[in-house]
Amino acid sequence: MTVSDDQPVSARPQAEDALFVRSLARGMSVLEAFQGADRALTLTQIAARTGLTRSAAQRLVHTFRKLGYLTLAEDGRGFRLDLPVLDLTHDYLRMNPLVRRASPILLELRRNVRERIDLSLFDGPRMVYAARMQSKRESFFATLVGNSVPTACTSGGWAVMALLLEPEVAALLEGARHPQLTPRTLTDPAAIRDQIAQARRNGHALALEQILMGEVALGVAIPDAAGRPVAAIHIAASLSEWDPEEFRRRMAPLAAEAVRSIVSG
Repeated sequence: MTVSDDQPVSARPQAEDALFVRSLARGMSVLEAFQGADRALTLTQIAARTGLTRSAAQRLVHTFRKLGYLTLAEDGRGFRLDLPVLDLTHDYLRMNPLVRRASPILLELRRNVRERIDLSLFDGPRMVYAARMQSKRESFFATLVGNSVPTACTSGGWAVMALLLEPEVAALLEGARHPQLTPRTLTDPAAIRDQIAQARRNGHALALEQILMGEVALGVAIPDAAGRPVAAIHIAASLSEWDPEEFRRRMAPLAAEAVRSIVSG
């Protein structure tokens, strides 16, 4: 069996899977091309990001436009995702049992601490925000559900990795990029391991200015029924208003109790 050059590289490992629909994978690669894009994409850019030929990209973009998932940008120079994609996001969150259980508990936690509360889902090298309950300080992009950050440089990520076996931690640290998001972001795997070890001892992780300057964040992992980490609660606040150790003392018990309520629910 041969694989068409129109097929994106990401789909090729499944070429021998008789149930794998390669045409569907090619289509999904067009939607995935918009991950991380900060503006509308042209056909040429979509083709480059997917590994498709320009003609294949054109056919798939046309199909998604007919279905409503893509629309022409306002200036007519490219394409962007349209509302039906947001409908799918809503349905995912609505049907996710963890998000459903956690939502009322997070609302109560937000009322108690009066700081930003996040629920992030563990997805290997990244933590993906599924719920964000904001304080008064956040920028627009920081407020969006679906935003993701590297697992290795967040309090929730450190707390999650503290529940993993050592070979799994090693694989995550060796295979992940460690971007310097702020001047204080830890990029040395040994320093990150120290934070994971502290999280294992404390039952939570405390991160200082890892994602945003001036921010302190505390994370507690949420395990599934088998004890595997699947998500994390973050509480984040301003260092101009909190001493880090006082923040830890005040927030760690509340975050831990919220996790217990989610797990037992």
